[in-house]
Amino acid sequence: MSQDINILVVDDVAQNLVAMQALLARDGIRVMTASSGPEALEILLAHEVALALVDVQMPLMDGFELAELIRGSARTRAVPLIFLTAAASEAKTTFRGYEAGAVDFLYKPVDPAALKSKVNVFVELHAKEKQLSRQLEELRQALHMNEMFAAVLGHDLRNPLSSIMMGAEAIRLMSDNPTITTSADRIRSSGDRMTKMVGQLLDVTRIRSDGIRLNPQPLSYLEISRKIVGELAYGRPDKRIDIESRGNCEGMVDGDRLEQIFSNLIGNALQHGEPGTPVQIVIDGSEQRSIVVEVKNGGMMPESVRSHLFKPFHSSLQRRHASQGLGLGLYIVKQFVNAHGGSVELQSTRKAETAIRIVMPR
Repeated sequence: MSQDINILVVDDVAQNLVAMQALLARDGIRVMTASSGPEALEILLAHEVALALVDVQMPLMDGFELAELIRGSARTRAVPLIFLTAAASEAKTTFRGYEAGAVDFLYKPVDPAALKSKVNVFVELHAKEKQLSRQLEELRQALHMNEMFAAVLGHDLRNPLSSIMMGAEAIRLMSDNPTITTSADRIRSSGDRMTKMVGQLLDVTRIRSDGIRLNPQPLSYLEISRKIVGELAYGRPDKRIDIESRGNCEGMVDGDRLEQIFSNLIGNALQHGEPGTPVQIVIDGSEQRSIVVEVKNGGMMPESVRSHLFKPFHSSLQRRHASQGLGLGLYIVKQFVNAHGGSVELQSTRKAETAIRIVMPR
């Protein structure tokens, strides 16, 4: 059951308060009253109020002074204020009222229809704001649960996955039967792919939950790229990977993140590149303040894929590749590059070649 929406009426004349209650009270709306500024402040600090109707001419503390105090508190400054006044409309009074934070002025005797219409607008806005706030909180909780699920799933999958990988390797070493060794190689290959998927899920969970924490050190982009190429080339002896470097390739960078950047970029290039064409890695350290990395592979990327390339779960080139990954590799690359203050973009040339270009601050 939803709570009533509160409206506050502030007036030093008791008859006016009774009249306002009779006019505005209805199901779903509770009209709260205060006969002075201090009493109004107590109510505002204790209750959530959708709108305050404030009489300008009050003893001790007038409506303008009350408005300034309301705007001065973090809890109450967002409460909309409508001033009620019996004074003739004067530009000076109106200006002071809007300067104090009023959203509107109504002059006594108040037109009941106009008042109810204005009040209804703020009541509806408040109700929608509350609804959106509830939906946002529900989405936050759902996202938190999803991230916890992914983290737990990734953690719990690693132990049995390691056992499968070790078992496949043991079978391969113990048997010379080509059929058995081929099956063991397929199990190991599938295990490697699952390990990569689990790692990507955990990376995305960390990115969305805790952000990216960097540990920059002076490292060589060239040496790290050679390390990753050696690991990936071992599993893809049919693919050629060329590395070219220029200038000073050392920079301050988080080594673990840079390894993941190279691994994802080169892995994607190996997976999606045209058969028979080498993957090219160009590391350009000729600039004083930046290092540029380009990973190129043969083949043009479809136009329909480009706009989704760096989005999570959208970056697989075609549906036919869906079984080979989760579409998280380039999303993770972009997040890690951005965390370093760098930039990443896609370049697809007329030479039937696709390149991912990264610019990192040195």
